[in-house]
Formats: sequence, structure tokens, C-alpha cells
Amino acid sequence: MPAKNDDRLPMPQRTARRTQTSSRTTLIYEQIRADILACRLRPGQRLNIGELSQSLGVNLGAVREALSRLTSEALVVAEPQRGFAVASISAADLTDLTRVRIDIETQCLRRSLQVGGLDWETRLVAAHHALSRTPAAVKGDPSRVADTWATLHDAFHEVLVSVCDSPWLLRIRRSLFAQSERYRRLSLPLAKQPRRVDQEHAALLEAALAREIDQAEDIMRRHLTKTTETLLRLSVVEDGHGDLRRAPSRGAHAVANPAPKRLQRKHSRTASRNTK
Repeated sequence: MPAKNDDRLPMPQRTARRTQTSSRTTLIYEQIRADILACRLRPGQRLNIGELSQSLGVNLGAVREALSRLTSEALVVAEPQRGFAVASISAADLTDLTRVRIDIETQCLRRSLQVGGLDWETRLVAAHHALSRTPAAVKGDPSRVADTWATLHDAFHEVLVSVCDSPWLLRIRRSLFAQSERYRRLSLPLAKQPRRVDQEHAALLEAALAREIDQAEDIMRRHLTKTTETLLRLSVVEDGHGDLRRAPSRGAHAVANPAPKRLQRKHSRTASRNTK
């Protein structure tokens, strides 16, 4: 057994082997997590442990451990007798997620702007510079977000709130950011006109450096709301699997295959509240 063989090794070698195993499991977790956030693994998709193990070249235990960790982050769900699946999405979840994320993000932003010093300003300017110089879409496929841009986008928002003095707020914020990422990726090909996200980020940077806290919060609030508005206005999350159909030209709320009336009524009420 591997455990007995490990026990016979000198302590430094046992530690090195276990560290290597832990690192490999972390890499598997990060790979599957990245595929979920980028929607390469679609919302609601079944996750076959055997297939993942084979495609990633690792044992079943490493995949199972990674999926269990992702379950604790609510990115994967475990169902008795059915195994694992990517967490589904819905209009109700998106609306609730956006509302809570705005509350947490603006709290983190306010506290970060209140205490941030010169080092924070330097890191923020550098993060924005890298983001602004990187194409947002994959070359030759404007409907797909480039992974490099997504990483830099995450970094910019992370630095923006990084000196918030509440570790708990920051932990909650990171979880909400990850959950929002799937919706943001899905919203890109649905927008009727290219969104000037670069201008939104520049406005955030300017307000943050000027310590205009109320203005920065307002910009952030509108920044986070736009993705939600795009998805609710141009599509219906009708089955929880990320099959967000773009509305045809006959109307902003029309869909090629209408959702059940119950979901349409829920969508209509949500949109009505957002426009008030």
C-alpha cells in the first residue's frame, strides 16, 4: 500500500511526496474550477469522475477531492445516486447574486479607499495598466472572453479592494466574484453593442485614486448591474444549463423558444423592479 511505503521513507522524502500529491490535487482543482468559471464546463453539466480522471491524467481520488472542494464553493453540486454536476444558473439566482454582490463589493471598496496608501495606489495603477493593454476577446472569436484578460480583470478588482480591513468581507467577496464570473462570460455574446468595459474600469480607477468614495461606489454599482441587465433583457435562463438564447429582432424580451410562463412572469417582475 502507498501509505506503508511512505512510512518506510525518511521524513524529508515522506514530506516531499505528500507535498507533491497535494500540489497535484490543487492543480486539478484549479483546472476544473477554471473550466467551470469560463463555462467550458457548462452550468448543469454532469461531471463523470472517470472521464475527468482520464482526460486530466490523474487518479479518481484526486478528481473526487477536487470536486468535493468545488462543492463547498457552490460551483459543483453532489446529488445522491447521480454523482457530481456543475451548479446550474437561473434568473432568480442572478438577481439575488447581483444584489448581494453589490452590497459586499461596495463595503469592501469603501473600506479599501479609506485606508489605502501609496503602495496600494501603485499596485492599482499597474493592475489597470495591464488590463487596459490586453484584448478582452479571443482573437478571431469576439464572442469568447480571453483567459488572460479574465485573469487581469480579476486582479484589477482584487487590488481595488485589497486593503479592506475585514478578512471576512474579502472572503465573501471572492466567493461572490467567482459565482458572478460564469454569468459575465455568458453575457458577452448576448450584448447588442460592444460594452465599453475599459471606460468603466478607467472611471473606477480615477474615482479610487481621488478617494471619491461615494462616486466610486456608484460606478461600481452600475458596473456590476450591467451584466445582469444584459442577461435579463436579452435572454431567459430557462433551463439552468446556460442555454441563454439571444432575443430575435422583433423585441427585446422575445426568445426563439419561450420559457415556461412561470419563469417568464418571474423574469418580467424582476425586470420591472430593476427599471424603477
